[in-house]
Amino acid sequence: MSIKSSFRFLAALVLVPGLAGCFASPGGESSSDGGPSGSRLRVALAFPPAENFSPYGADATLLSRLGVTEGLTALDANGAAAPALAESWRRESDRTWRFTLREATFQDGTDVTPSAVADALTRATKAKPVPAALAGVRLDAEADGSRGIRVTTAAADPVLPMRLSSPSLAILSPKAYEKKGAPTPVGTATGPFEITEAGSGGSATLDRFDDYWGGRAHASGIDARFVKDGTARANAVRTGDVDIAEAIPVAQAATLDKATLEEAGTTRTTSLQLNTRSGPFKDPKLRAAARAAVDSSVIVKGVFEGYADPGAGIYGPAVTWAESKRVKPTGRADAARPDGARITLATYDNRPELPEVAQVVQQQLEKAGFTVNLEVREYSRLESDALAGKFDAFIGARNSLLDTGDPVGILAGDYTCDGGYNLALLCDKDVDRAVEKADGADGTGERQDAAMAAEAAILGTDAVVPLAHQQIIAGVSTKVRGVVLDPYERALVGTGTRR
Repeated sequence: MSIKSSFRFLAALVLVPGLAGCFASPGGESSSDGGPSGSRLRVALAFPPAENFSPYGADATLLSRLGVTEGLTALDANGAAAPALAESWRRESDRTWRFTLREATFQDGTDVTPSAVADALTRATKAKPVPAALAGVRLDAEADGSRGIRVTTAAADPVLPMRLSSPSLAILSPKAYEKKGAPTPVGTATGPFEITEAGSGGSATLDRFDDYWGGRAHASGIDARFVKDGTARANAVRTGDVDIAEAIPVAQAATLDKATLEEAGTTRTTSLQLNTRSGPFKDPKLRAAARAAVDSSVIVKGVFEGYADPGAGIYGPAVTWAESKRVKPTGRADAARPDGARITLATYDNRPELPEVAQVVQQQLEKAGFTVNLEVREYSRLESDALAGKFDAFIGARNSLLDTGDPVGILAGDYTCDGGYNLALLCDKDVDRAVEKADGADGTGERQDAAMAAEAAILGTDAVVPLAHQQIIAGVSTKVRGVVLDPYERALVGTGTRR
């Protein structure tokens, strides 16, 4: 990543009213050496539940970050599939894999059985919209003996073990599906922490799940608050009102003691998505004009202050193999004069840098001749309108390896005709063909090459303009150990996180 610029020391230090004191923590047990043991963790998260904790949408990652849900597999540090609820697996044919379950218990006290796992996966395939990890994939899951699950896909799927690591394919107990509508993970998941109380969007209480297969967590529970204001999250760390706060704004980093500031590379990219279905950007020549108007180096320097790299593509420097394999986009339309074309540019304020990025982009587009109306909302009040195409342009931050760990996953989910998170509403036969080819590639190198060719096809439509590749910045109390700064942003609190 690029070298950080010097910290700024002029940010506001006033505690946002209403946050102080809301994280009172009960005392923990005493360990043999007299230190605290089992203390509850006070965590401030940027995004409130957008879908009532449904495991199939954006809330899936929130659940995995809090240690509530798990899938059959997980991703290791190198992005490869690792055991989770499945202790092992083998490929029986091009289309069939067999997974062997470990002995585990759901948080409602029932056993994790092959039939329960098969039912959970089957229900995920029928969700509307389909989880991003299953975009373009059809699979059938069935129990096989006392510990086995056989998963068969309609077409060969060489990355199925990685796909099943997606937070949106978490395994829940049969009880989760008893009521009509989205399943509930409250008391029905398998992770080290169990949701015991979910507020109306502002908070959630989690207790340690003592029967977790991976051993008891150090912390006795988590008091989570969803605090969309980045300044409030930073101030809460600075004043000791929280133990962990995610997504510290770049502008607030200077207000934190260096000992409480932790950072790591991430595969997250901030991009400008252009509505290709309706409005001015249905015209590829105006999309080309917008792309030409944007100078991402200004955004990296002025907004991210060096905690990012200029947008190079859908995949950034944290995807270490991408740059050497990148393919130059071809077939781009010539830019047309905007002549005052009116557009609505939307973004959300849960990530505090995004409104600032949007203001810079607004100025750059207006300088190029567009007339821009900027709309900023909280994410949960914005997502449905964005997916419905009610905006002409949208600025968001997306982890390119989040859904499956497979580089093809984000391409299928975000940029194909049937993609479940297609903010650009792109439906292009050449793109679909390139993504399908990448999805069929088997070997690691071949799959990477095909993914980069598909990236070039997508960039060639100017449906998306990469702006910046970001870093994780978290505020962590000096009393806390074991916070998980995951480049895939699937984890934050684990069994070893403690205070």
